Amino acid sequence: MTVSRRTVLKAGIAGLAASAVAGCNNGAADRGAGEVIYWLWDSAQLPMYTECAKVFQQQNPQYRVRIEQYGWNDYWNKLVTGFISGTAPDVFTSHSSRYPLFADKGQVLPIDDFVAADKVDLTIYQKGLADRWVGADGKRYGLPKDWDTEVYFYNSALTEAAGISAEQLNSMTWNPSDGGTFEQIVARLTVDAKGRRGDQPGFDKNNVKVYGLGYSDAGGADGQTSWSWYAASNGWVYSEGQPWGTKFFYGDPKFTETIGWWRGLITKGYMPTYAQAKSGVDITTSFGAGKYGLTPNGSWMLGTYAGLKGVKTKLARLTQGPNGKRMSMMNGLADTIWAGTTRREASWAWVKFLGSQTAQDIVAEAGVVFPAVTASMPAAKAAFAKAGWDVTPFLEPVEAGNVFPYPANPNAADVSAVMSPAMESVMSFASDPSSLAEANNDVNKILAANT
Repeated sequence: MTVSRRTVLKAGIAGLAASAVAGCNNGAADRGAGEVIYWLWDSAQLPMYTECAKVFQQQNPQYRVRIEQYGWNDYWNKLVTGFISGTAPDVFTSHSSRYPLFADKGQVLPIDDFVAADKVDLTIYQKGLADRWVGADGKRYGLPKDWDTEVYFYNSALTEAAGISAEQLNSMTWNPSDGGTFEQIVARLTVDAKGRRGDQPGFDKNNVKVYGLGYSDAGGADGQTSWSWYAASNGWVYSEGQPWGTKFFYGDPKFTETIGWWRGLITKGYMPTYAQAKSGVDITTSFGAGKYGLTPNGSWMLGTYAGLKGVKTKLARLTQGPNGKRMSMMNGLADTIWAGTTRREASWAWVKFLGSQTAQDIVAEAGVVFPAVTASMPAAKAAFAKAGWDVTPFLEPVEAGNVFPYPANPNAADVSAVMSPAMESVMSFASDPSSLAEANNDVNKILAANT
């Protein structure tokens, strides 16, 4: 997520009050009383949710579901426009970084009464997922639909050529002093224009052909697929009151030393410069072109990596850090009801169905994401295995309890607006990691002003 997206969202609904949602509700007068409009952003998930709608309508003939899919950028911009104009969808896929602001502005409907009345069993979901959709006000704003963690995607041809085994990749250790065995492996995978590796004499860090480690951005305020697990395994937490941050710790020495080490991989030539990483060629395309040996990414990217036909991609565990654990951020999505809908009963029926095992079995069998319902996971693992993926590295942190939540607060856009440029400045060597203490002070001033 970039600053511009979050800033647009923040600016777009900052002036809305709860009373502003009683609008025209997306052409309510032009459709049947039982028709629900549902939005999602992931085109890869459109077929499986179309199948879910078919089954839902068979079981509930009084209702119809109209699904609309928009790309990530358009999705959030259209949603904000819908809030303002009263034309938002009845139900939409939401992200844990977005709903706190929507809830704060009265744009999403608490579903506690529905959950209680229908005796929905919240224990069917992966541990912790249902709690992520309880806001700072103690109200529930969605039912979980899927979840994700991170791993390293690696080019097995490059690791084999470097003499690095799968066992070595899956037992990597990390520390901020010398990088542990992880940095040794990254160095070994790095190759300069003359074929010399990063751990060999004469290696030319200014003329690199293959980087041992790729990255997509500076990580902003969350670092989900860039630095989050290094910092977490170094004993760092985002905030006091995590995940509902009331005071952030981006100035903590454990964080700044982590970022200092990570940035140091650029200095050593093992990782591209920030300008190279942001040159317009995304991380998966560069990986597919054989430019990176390892790339960290989330489980939602499995389909994208599977489409890279020029490389044989495999998965490896994240690094074990100084705390002795392999940590991963665990995030998830949920389906949320717009507070302005005039079809609350129909919308709830659809949300409840999407959160059921019946729907999540359909999702699981598609092999695109991990379903939130625990009992649906065997079908998902089988589907991914059929596609050639051993997804164990994604699952192990969850099973071990070594996961941490995506940082959440209603002022996430403002926090990102501070931390994204601050992190970019550090990664481009315009600022020192110690400058993050000042950025952290700015973040906490924002939170204090909005308390």
